[in-house]
Amino acid sequence: MGSCSVGFSEAVRASIRMSVHDRGAVEAQRHKWIESEKAGRDLGEWAIRGWVRHHWNGFLREKWLEHLEGRTFWIELDHDDFGLLQRAFQDSELIGEILWRLKSGQENLDILNWAIDEGLEMPEVLEILETLDINSRRIECLLEARLSQAS
Repeated sequence: MGSCSVGFSEAVRASIRMSVHDRGAVEAQRHKWIESEKAGRDLGEWAIRGWVRHHWNGFLREKWLEHLEGRTFWIELDHDDFGLLQRAFQDSELIGEILWRLKSGQENLDILNWAIDEGLEMPEVLEILETLDINSRRIECLLEARLSQAS
């Protein structure tokens, strides 16, 4: 692992700082508008809840990967993870494939099964998965709670 030439605070200042909850609300409203247009009527909360159910996890994963890559600082995500991929696994031949699989929606078990099937070096695969620690990076979408409070 090499050190990054730009300090953490400098990198965060230089990056875009955003909220996954605020951005998720925008995406949910966009989904509501599109689905309402298709239906010819306002689908209201039903469309918002549908977006949360069908799209939140993928949306969050995409934002988490942006955070790891150091492209966007998402304030709800672990601050120490920002730009992690610029500092870690620079010499890894597996990181690109593992990230592609995560971007495709695969989970740790899928990646472990792939690694076993391919006869890959499990210590490196495990180190990458443990460092990324996707399971502890999941956060609940607050949109449904906000809808319940508004009702």
